[in-house]
Amino acid sequence: MRLGESPSVTSRPERARLIHRHAWLWEPLEDDPTFVLRTMFGAKAVYLDGRNVLCFCAGDEPWRGLLVPTDRAQHAALQAEFPVLAPHAVLGKWLYLPEDAPSFEQDATALVRLARARDPRIGVVSQPKKRRPARPAAPAPRATRSRRR
Repeated sequence: MRLGESPSVTSRPERARLIHRHAWLWEPLEDDPTFVLRTMFGAKAVYLDGRNVLCFCAGDEPWRGLLVPTDRAQHAALQAEFPVLAPHAVLGKWLYLPEDAPSFEQDATALVRLARARDPRIGVVSQPKKRRPARPAAPAPRATRSRRR
């Protein structure tokens, strides 16, 4: 809006849409009919066929890179192929490729290709959250009688 113009009823400021720094990595997966992108603890988790296959983190270390959801039994095989992968400092059951690794782009691209090819070493099925049983309602406060003096 320029100085002296009246605001339009239909105009409103648009929110800037932030693009995740690793979006270019999951873009090749977006055309998969089972592709789902969800936010998970401040990161972007990619699901294929209902399995969480990759998790892209853009925070501070140790949350800046690529998490590879996998079973511990698959760690050795994946680490043999990608030596820079290591168990995550917080989520030790998943492997982590730090963004500052010299081979990050090459290894992350290769891991995306493996996920797209449905490599059985990559991905976990998320367990549904257990619902807590509803707590019984608190008893109503008892009315107190006031005494007249």
